[in-house]
Amino acid sequence: MYDARGTDAPWYQARDLTETERAAFRATTLAAQQAKRQALSGDGPLSKHPINKPRLSAKKLMPMLRRNGMTALSLFSGGGGMDIGFDRAGFDHAASYDILEPAAVVLRAAHPQRTVFGGAAGDVTRVDWRRHRGTVDVLHGGPPCQPFSHAGRRQGSEDARDMIPEFVRAVQSVRPRAFVCENVSGLLTKRFADYVQATILTPLRGEYTIKCFHLDAADFGVPQRRRRVFFVGFREREAAEKFVTPQPTHCAGHLTGSLSHLGLPRTMGAREALGLTDIGVDDLAPTIRSGLTGPRHTTSILNSVTAQRVWHSLGIWPNGVALTREMASSYVAKHDHFRLSVPDCMVLQGFPEDWPITKPVYMALGLIGNSVAPPMAYRLARSVAQALRGSTP
Repeated sequence: MYDARGTDAPWYQARDLTETERAAFRATTLAAQQAKRQALSGDGPLSKHPINKPRLSAKKLMPMLRRNGMTALSLFSGGGGMDIGFDRAGFDHAASYDILEPAAVVLRAAHPQRTVFGGAAGDVTRVDWRRHRGTVDVLHGGPPCQPFSHAGRRQGSEDARDMIPEFVRAVQSVRPRAFVCENVSGLLTKRFADYVQATILTPLRGEYTIKCFHLDAADFGVPQRRRRVFFVGFREREAAEKFVTPQPTHCAGHLTGSLSHLGLPRTMGAREALGLTDIGVDDLAPTIRSGLTGPRHTTSILNSVTAQRVWHSLGIWPNGVALTREMASSYVAKHDHFRLSVPDCMVLQGFPEDWPITKPVYMALGLIGNSVAPPMAYRLARSVAQALRGSTP
């Protein structure tokens, strides 16, 4: 596997900047570093915003259910978004795998008794999955999305990060009753139609009935624009027939202009969810991006110029995310905008506030931005459990 921080990574392309542009970037960076040092030493400007208290509780979006007697196996576990959803929906996990050791550290801290494989032991390309055959009801995971996203240059199977074939290999070896595979919506574009057919559908359709659909995190109470594609397969035809795609539990129509899903509880806007003052404007947060790809350790969650305009209208600063709310409050952002902290990003992604994601900031944001929104995973896990319940293994 390639080190995502190294400039020799095959997917990394350096920006072609003029000397004037480089000097401007350098000056901005140095000024930001100086301002941060002053703030942390107590020499900076007084705080422009008090320490916020979020109004959104992710756990209320995911009421803990009793154990359902079924076992899950987690691949590409990352920060634990899918794991949280399945846990709270009543599943027990046989094990979790992720090649990033910091991801494994988070999962071990959250579940000290769980079997978690990280680093080389979590590299799915090296695992003999037959050890789990006959013990797993659901195999779930979100293989790296960069091969199919615009930010990742959409190289598909030519990208060294394409791990969907490894997910398929795991399904074929473990032979779970069901599987759940998550990725970015770009995977279902015409560009990758042949890839999906050859890599996912053809190898698995002989044994599994496969459903494919989109889900949007905002439809499940998460205050963020985050649309993802899911492939869900069932080995038992009876379970496939019983499966119902998760229906929205919340309505973001007051924020998006959509009139659908009327009568449901409303999804909070980003400002309301974070407990910020009412400025007459609120909206869903733009998709939080992961900064783990490329050579820079970034503390920004900004993913586009369009997103920058939305953050600006919200009065929220998406760059230089702080480790804690106290640190964010002491470090004044441009335009007196609210500076985000790691706990704030967890709220916007639908993570429980006590989930043990911590420093360094760039890694915390990478794990959050790479994760499935837990409330969305929770509703999907409930639907899968309901389909499996009562069918014949």
